[in-house]
Amino acid sequence: MKWALKYFSSVFLIFIISCHSDSGREQEIARIPVDLPIERFDRQFAQASSEDIPYLKSRYPYLFPKQYSDSVWMAKLNDTIQQELLSEVQKTFGDFREEEEALHSLFQHITYYFPKYRVPKVITLTSEVQYDNRVVLSDSLLLLGLDNYLGKDHHFYRSISRYIAQGLDKAYLTSDVVSAFAKKLNRFPRNRTFLSRMIHYGKEIYLKDLLIPRASDAQKMNYIEEEITWAEENEEQIWRYFIEQELLYSTDSELDRRFLDPAPFSKFQLELDSESPGRLGRYIGWQIVRAFMEKNTEVTITELLDINAEDIFKKSNYKPKK
Repeated sequence: MKWALKYFSSVFLIFIISCHSDSGREQEIARIPVDLPIERFDRQFAQASSEDIPYLKSRYPYLFPKQYSDSVWMAKLNDTIQQELLSEVQKTFGDFREEEEALHSLFQHITYYFPKYRVPKVITLTSEVQYDNRVVLSDSLLLLGLDNYLGKDHHFYRSISRYIAQGLDKAYLTSDVVSAFAKKLNRFPRNRTFLSRMIHYGKEIYLKDLLIPRASDAQKMNYIEEEITWAEENEEQIWRYFIEQELLYSTDSELDRRFLDPAPFSKFQLELDSESPGRLGRYIGWQIVRAFMEKNTEVTITELLDINAEDIFKKSNYKPKK
């Protein structure tokens, strides 16, 4: 009993120290000065007249492809669908203050962990619901297609598959920005094993643990709460299936479609498939990376991104939650 009490006290002390360290780090990050210009092109275009087109083209040349004449943009100003898109964005986002604060915090965290990174200019726009390109990040620009974040039940998304529309909500905006940022740092592995690809995505989601720490695990996975709960409650069974089916070192590309790519559900080829969320391989990869970082606290995030999947797996001593 005395041993158990001593052990519990030690674990509790470590927990308190860890929480205090995290709190101190977050306070330090909150003090980092970040110049994050945000320009509401969507509003400017909504309020423009045909006489304003030359000015907008000169100010935002990257939004006006040269192959289109001014008549195309003038017609767009008067298009009823375009006008409705702009109106719905305004209803959903209002003054954009909440999102601006979240983006400012995100780039403070990015600056803390990646001090050489140059903070981009943020441009908000409508993209005619091009959800595959709802976030575009270049070296100097971050383009946000706000019409892709109106909420899963919005009538603009009626023809879109439900599992895709589910992610078209402003709750996932900063999570999508981190995913775009991760693509610039997190190289896709040459190793074609399922384990390597799982851990590749696991690194991306672990970045969200650091860069958007106030986001829920559901937001980091672009899940709804019921889906993250399902993943957490079935983690042991998912892992056991991967082991028993000898999938970890398989190079079968079909595994991407079954467990890594966006899909309405994961494909275990069992009766429970319809109950499961998609992309469960990414979830497991995330838990492996988390376990590795918990056991190797001296490893920095930049070092993590360069460590190969096999080393991460072996040194993680990953054991699924029961």
